[in-house]
Amino acid sequence: MSVDLNTVWFILVGVLLAGYAILDGFDLGVGALHLLTKSDHDRRIMINSIGPVWDGNEVWLVTGGGALFAAFPDVYATSFSGFYLAFILLLVALIFRAVAIEFRSKRPSPGWRKAWDVSFSTSSIVSSLLIGVALGNVIQGIPLTADGEYMGGLTGLLRPYPLVVGLTTVALFAMHGGIYVVMKTEGELQAQVRSWIPRLIGIFVAAYVITTVLTLLFIPHMTTTLRDYPILFVVPVLNALAIANIPREIHKGREFRAFLSSCAAMVFLMALFGIGMYPDMIFSSPVAENSLTIYNASSSAKTLQIMLIIAIIGMPIVIAYTASIYWIFRGKVVLDASSY
Repeated sequence: MSVDLNTVWFILVGVLLAGYAILDGFDLGVGALHLLTKSDHDRRIMINSIGPVWDGNEVWLVTGGGALFAAFPDVYATSFSGFYLAFILLLVALIFRAVAIEFRSKRPSPGWRKAWDVSFSTSSIVSSLLIGVALGNVIQGIPLTADGEYMGGLTGLLRPYPLVVGLTTVALFAMHGGIYVVMKTEGELQAQVRSWIPRLIGIFVAAYVITTVLTLLFIPHMTTTLRDYPILFVVPVLNALAIANIPREIHKGREFRAFLSSCAAMVFLMALFGIGMYPDMIFSSPVAENSLTIYNASSSAKTLQIMLIIAIIGMPIVIAYTASIYWIFRGKVVLDASSY
């Protein structure tokens, strides 16, 4: 019995991108909420809650991009050339976020810190929005030539549906980040952020419902696999249960379980995205025949086989590194002389 390596790599790339969404998602969410806190002490705690892990979380994005390049080079070429300006904006936003984290506490000046606070929060929101917009364009489809080249510019990507997906992503990351802050803090700041969680959940659920309705009405190809395989409806059900469990765990003071529920919700959301897209990698609209799929845009079978061996060796290292960092820096945030 032969293994469909194309499908295996589709799943593997999805796992890597889901890992990035979960890990860097709460980083970006903390940044989105950063300006809602007022005191310098609370803002330092917010930054230091992600300080030891934020750069390691981005390893998952680099690894996912590398896997995409190795397994589906045509998809990599089309996405990075077609979304070139959008990716440059995302890169600039991620750079400013990183610089803001490192530079904010280098001087005690209130003006200096305020400027970097604004940079940190704005760049986090913009990064989340651009990630969601890119995802929305992949879902809705972009005009591709027969050679798989994108026919359009940056403004062509800023359509209503991708923007709605972008705003939903911002809401999702903000909710995820808020839960993480509740888990990592204590005292007045924890109580303050805990009070935000119901509203953050409400905003995300409202955005998610709107996105779902628009998808069902205007993006019919995203439901084809679910209609063909009704058993897969268990995924949206589990997603709804994971989201519903978040306020329950927060109310009971079980912040870690709430965070795990948030992580599970993001896994199921990425699974729904993968189920809807399969076997397409980039859907072509309006000419669906020009779509890039896991079969017409992949590397050779030999390359996929060799890269799979490398991935089997490398993935445990990435997972072990990530797990060890979180274990070392477990517990509540405490500011000291080495803090940001």
